[in-house]
Amino acid sequence: MNRLSVAFVLVASLLLAGCRQQAQPAALNAAAQTGDQEVALRGTIGFSALTLTNPFFKTIAETMQAEARRHGYEVLIVSAERDVKKQADQVGEFIVKEVDAIVLNPCDSQSIGPAIQQANAAGIPVFTNDMKYDGSQGTVICHVATDNYQGGKLAGQAMVKQLSTSGGKVAILHFPQAESCQLRVQGFREVLDAHNARSSISKIDIVTTLDGGAVRDESFKAAKDIIESFPDLAAIFAINDPSALGARAALEASGKADRVTIIGFDGQLIGKQAIRDGLILCDPIQFPDRIGQTTIEQMMRYFNGDEVPPEILIPSALYYQEDAQHDPELASGTAS
Repeated sequence: MNRLSVAFVLVASLLLAGCRQQAQPAALNAAAQTGDQEVALRGTIGFSALTLTNPFFKTIAETMQAEARRHGYEVLIVSAERDVKKQADQVGEFIVKEVDAIVLNPCDSQSIGPAIQQANAAGIPVFTNDMKYDGSQGTVICHVATDNYQGGKLAGQAMVKQLSTSGGKVAILHFPQAESCQLRVQGFREVLDAHNARSSISKIDIVTTLDGGAVRDESFKAAKDIIESFPDLAAIFAINDPSALGARAALEASGKADRVTIIGFDGQLIGKQAIRDGLILCDPIQFPDRIGQTTIEQMMRYFNGDEVPPEILIPSALYYQEDAQHDPELASGTAS
């Protein structure tokens, strides 16, 4: 080969290499925007949250989004706003978009079944977190949630500790449509029943259970009715922080804020603030960031063909005012 031929081959090789180097960033463009390691966009995940007005579900969504990006997936986030029909329509839209997987916080533990079944028929795997699908019409690959039964028992233990010498009447602000809340109330009741079986002197009576809708305004109305019906009420167990704060507002409006103990559930920032300020006694707290991260981790295992457990439960922990005083999340002093 003469010098001219060698030069031609070298130039051609350099031009080809240059084209490849120019093409590579386009393939990695989506990943480059994530701030993580360069990972090409591999697919899309659809997430229908129960509601994004609740910080708990917003944290799950944001954590899922960040974890999915690390693996090269985009998460399409929508809010069902507690409407099972709306959520079913959102699942239908995900199917049309041919997402690689769907994650749900079921608005109803059974009624979402046909939508899950449609996703199954389209070959799209379905995962759930926080709220479990409890029907038989569709198949869920993996459910990731707080151990709500264990958390409910912690709430019951806290209530027994508070009323163990005096006993008293207790009300529950429920959200019975959600399997997670059913488990919380079940665990709570079982601990109180066990206490009452041991002690007839300091009996703790659950006098009423009302649906507070898991939101502040509805819980305010429900708690107001409870206070009027049971003027000697000793305590309220609320299934989440918005419900607990609705109950607190009702007690303040009735002039009984210092006479009735409130135990909540969740450990949202607003709940932690209220515990710090003495408005709520305590919460069994959840870890929504771990729920979101674990959901995506199990999804990636499934995509890789690894065995995935049908359910992963993350234990909760009791959180009192003393914990709030040492909580870095509240250390900035910006909470009201």
